[in-house]
Amino acid sequence: MPKRSIAIIGGGVAGLAAAVTLANADANVTVFETNSQLGGRAKGIQYQGLPLDNGQHILLGAYRETLRLLKLTHAPLHQTIQRIPLALSVLDLAQQRYFRLKAPTYLPAPLHILAGLLTAQGLSLRDKWCALRMMVWMKWHAFTVPQDETLAAFLSRQHQTKTLIQSLWEPLCLAALNTPLQQASAQVFLNVLRDSFNQKTHDADVLLAKTDLTTLLSAPWADFVTQQSGRILTSTTVKAIRQTEHGYALTTQEEELVFSHVMIATGPHQVKYLTKTLPLLNQATEQFAYQPITTVYLQYNKTTRLSQSMLGMVNSTSQWVFDRGQVCGQDGLLAVVISAHADLEMDQTTLAETIHTELTQAIPQLEKPIWHKVVTEKRATFSCDVNLARPNHQTAYPNLYLAGDYTAGDYPATIEGAVRSGIAAANLILQDN
Repeated sequence: MPKRSIAIIGGGVAGLAAAVTLANADANVTVFETNSQLGGRAKGIQYQGLPLDNGQHILLGAYRETLRLLKLTHAPLHQTIQRIPLALSVLDLAQQRYFRLKAPTYLPAPLHILAGLLTAQGLSLRDKWCALRMMVWMKWHAFTVPQDETLAAFLSRQHQTKTLIQSLWEPLCLAALNTPLQQASAQVFLNVLRDSFNQKTHDADVLLAKTDLTTLLSAPWADFVTQQSGRILTSTTVKAIRQTEHGYALTTQEEELVFSHVMIATGPHQVKYLTKTLPLLNQATEQFAYQPITTVYLQYNKTTRLSQSMLGMVNSTSQWVFDRGQVCGQDGLLAVVISAHADLEMDQTTLAETIHTELTQAIPQLEKPIWHKVVTEKRATFSCDVNLARPNHQTAYPNLYLAGDYTAGDYPATIEGAVRSGIAAANLILQDN
């Protein structure tokens, strides 16, 4: 066995980010992935001859580590990412009115956000004053609350109006944390606002994938690892981890392999199945609850278009609508995201019909869809609750690490959170001489 050989269990975003970091440092790394496809919850699927995703994802300009790894691995960003300066448009179905905010790109952060709030449509003078006062408070307090609390409680203490909460803060919370306001951590939400609104103007940009997430993320990262002599083993399940005198033995369906270092980069709910022989770690993630995300794809006539690439909707089942014709060249295809929802007490066809009815209020004279595809991830993310105890990357066992968006860090369950976690765990290994 080489002096330092590293096994990464899980080929999702965190595992691949760790593998790229290690491979870039000439470390001997092997990635084990149970599925035939890499990417975890951020992967492409095929339907009706079109490349889709297992869920419509967005990135932000503030996702520095994700963008850095994409550049490091020579991913063709100009071909795979559409960058859109912050321009929110949210339709309130109950009130039949729009909230629109556009942040001018010629102003530095956070002045561009303040200017956007001042000129926003659909807000009263009182709404704007309350929003500006909260922005000033966050800046003055370095986007930090004295003690974590629910975002609902924080917004109430900041005297945010019903219109602001429904049209701005709640849609952003659901998009970023995938957790209801009444449960969501105010501090984690402020961390996202801090990085998106407070540093560079283009940090608030929305980055939409022009292609599927496998092509955007997994493919260039996996290619880089293999080019650096790393190994990517798909369709390979690690069934057990056993501590040995010199490291850890990993049992797969075919063989047993020994490594000096191991990183578990699976979902938190899967950790207990891998650590049955490691009692100090077996219950490390038992405290987590989970939130679902459902994405409904609806294919319309190819002339169907939104007035912009993405649209928010409130007082509706739909939350965010993406025009994949404008983003991916898939004309007439709309992707509707429903985050942190309760059990949907309807079948997929009824859900698609409900979404279609709501969309007719945003697109008059909308004809019935040609087809629909519903994708539900029941454990899409961990529930980003107040004061949630998140495990460290370093465990009670030597040379055994955890990686994943659920580990200790500033971010919620996002692509950037997973990337940062993978990099952090990899750096701990590289520091271990």
